[in-house]
Amino acid sequence: MGIQVEFNPDLALRAFGTAGRLEEECIPENLGVGENYRFLKRGKREYWQEGEIPLRITRGNQQLSRPIASITIIEYTRFIMDGKIATRGIYRVHEVYDPNNPTIHFEGMEKIK
Repeated sequence: MGIQVEFNPDLALRAFGTAGRLEEECIPENLGVGENYRFLKRGKREYWQEGEIPLRITRGNQQLSRPIASITIIEYTRFIMDGKIATRGIYRVHEVYDPNNPTIHFEGMEKIK
């Protein structure tokens, strides 16, 4: 027995309106620069909070989109939801990227300026 913790270099949420998912588990329909949004992830997660990280869309099973925005995790905490651990928090959007533009915005954990 041990304590399972997942370290995430990005925030990966479901596409807007994904069936069977709560609103906070999905990307908002319209991301606004300078706006704050709530997120919810199942499991005990750790996020880097000392700079900007990519926001991605997940289809599950670690199938991730390219970054769709640059965000900062403002706060997060763990709690028990339906008898299982979950992580919820707030992120702020700094930039939103055009998914059709192939420009690279992150190199590993470093944001390209």
